[in-house]
Amino acid sequence: MTQNLAQLEWRNNQPYSQQYDDVYFSTDDGLAETDYVFLQHNQLASRWQTLKDENFTIAETGFGTGLNFLCAWQQWRQHAPQAAHLHFISTEKFPLSKADLAQALSPWPNLESLSKTLLAQYQNIREGFHRLSFDDGQVTLTLLIGDANETLPQLNTQVDAWFLDGFAPAKNPDMWQPALFQQMARLSHQATTFATFTSAGEVKRSLQAAGFKVDKAPGFGKKREMLFGQFISTKPKITLSSQKKAIVIGGGLAGTSSAQALARRGWQVTLIERHATLAQEGSGNPLGVLYPRLIGGDTVINQLALQGFLYSLRLLNQLHLSVADYSPCGVLQLAFNAREQQRLSKITKYYPDLIHEVNENKASDLSGVNLDLGGAFIPQAGWVNPAALCLALATHPNIQIKHHTEAISLKYINHCWQVWNDESCVAEAPVVIIAGANDTQNFAQTEHCKLSAVRGQITLLPSTEQSQAIKTVICTDAYLSPAKEGFHCLGATFTPNDSNTDERVHDHQSNLKQLKTLAPSLAETYKNLDVTGRAALRCVTSDYLPLAGAVLDANQLNQKPPRYNAPAEQLPWLKGLYVNTGHGAKGLVNAPICAEAIASLICDEPSPIPNSLLSALDPNRFVLKKMGLKRLAQTIQSQPLAKK
Repeated sequence: MTQNLAQLEWRNNQPYSQQYDDVYFSTDDGLAETDYVFLQHNQLASRWQTLKDENFTIAETGFGTGLNFLCAWQQWRQHAPQAAHLHFISTEKFPLSKADLAQALSPWPNLESLSKTLLAQYQNIREGFHRLSFDDGQVTLTLLIGDANETLPQLNTQVDAWFLDGFAPAKNPDMWQPALFQQMARLSHQATTFATFTSAGEVKRSLQAAGFKVDKAPGFGKKREMLFGQFISTKPKITLSSQKKAIVIGGGLAGTSSAQALARRGWQVTLIERHATLAQEGSGNPLGVLYPRLIGGDTVINQLALQGFLYSLRLLNQLHLSVADYSPCGVLQLAFNAREQQRLSKITKYYPDLIHEVNENKASDLSGVNLDLGGAFIPQAGWVNPAALCLALATHPNIQIKHHTEAISLKYINHCWQVWNDESCVAEAPVVIIAGANDTQNFAQTEHCKLSAVRGQITLLPSTEQSQAIKTVICTDAYLSPAKEGFHCLGATFTPNDSNTDERVHDHQSNLKQLKTLAPSLAETYKNLDVTGRAALRCVTSDYLPLAGAVLDANQLNQKPPRYNAPAEQLPWLKGLYVNTGHGAKGLVNAPICAEAIASLICDEPSPIPNSLLSALDPNRFVLKKMGLKRLAQTIQSQPLAKK
């Protein structure tokens, strides 16, 4: 799947769409047009001045050059209180390339600082959802790349203001369909406003039919008239509790990602870790490989791998880990058998801008050592020190870490969750996220979240003069890293239903056998060498998808089974309880985006992933499917959480 990029024609340094034969913004003054049409007619400045610590959500049809977003962001900085959060959602069927976006925004020097910040994160913008975060998380941009009439149904949030800014209805009739206005009504509340540059009769009538009061005003520049108005409804905006306190159980990648996602939103988070330091178990390896294991096609596993990888890349760029802890050195995947060759050929065609096919000569040049196989290369992938990442995620003024603290049980008393060790309550809050890997199912409330332990052992190879030449991570079923602190990381074994973490000679021998395929020129070097390493447990589910989301009361479900089409608000939710676990060997890719999705659920914000993917991660799916409620399992997490 190649990127469906906008095809532009430049006229007097103004971008015109070749797809729609239309201008992106007013040739008179695009900046003034945005201010007049969208900011003024949604009364944004005055509305923002009265906010407290609330969320405000803008949804836009047609991201285009990003000019509307930048103008809204600039005014948000000027008028909104410091504790408030702006969520800007924008759909776009044909995104601009990064170079075209930079050129389109270049005429406005007063936006240069914001433009550079946007462009720094504007990478790999392809079909799907993309979460970009600015101003320490106080401004969030969620790009929905694809047809608006397909992406908006995959969204659940409360929209406060609409920017209807696709190309003119006569030029882009596919967007201005009744389905668009129906989605607007679904996502709006009684205080939701809209504004649009057009005054086309069919747009006015469609808005009115969807429940909007429509007014006209003089248009901008050469436009005679424009439309603006408000949703007519008794549906109030749902406000969340002001008590922003949460507990996260587990100090690995899932736990620290979850804690950081809430802390960025102004929540006070208590992070419970049973060891003396963070990342002592599955996240404790000295090195983890950051890359998406893609299979091609629009599968759930593929969506999560791609969107999680891109989200983790943006997150890492914001955290600024040292070069000793993070290296985007690229990952080389070798075609070690016919099946792998077929997979790699498929995904290099599907994602040509992300992963490149290479022959054995190119693979040798990229890796720095002689290789017998070609394959595919992901230049933006690399390796990360998981412990350093966990520490960076947890280093936030809103996060308090309780080390040497064992979470044994949970009690729900007076609308609060209490976390108990053997003897006493160690923390309490209205929200708890369990990110305790396989121990998640030890709590009575989450024992239906079925997980399995898979033992994995890595081998640390001392670097040699020859092996120091390795420049990229090399992967087959195993992986070999460049040297870090005098050692290469080789691994890892995969032993299901084995919870023993003692180091084993046999597993080192198994890893060393992999060198014959990974880097045959180095295999003899380590043939009879005594090596060391580390064993830990992965946490996996039977379908190899994580568990991420809100938790149902399984006992009540079994006592009173719901209908297959029961709405979310009628189900027995354990209010304020969530899980983020089951990431297996993909924690670097999956855990952060799952943490962001859970935080968005908790705060009733736009999700960084579509509804279909959110439902596929439902932590209750196994118990629901066992009850014959597979269809319910596919929908409940995507229904508005505020009803739960």
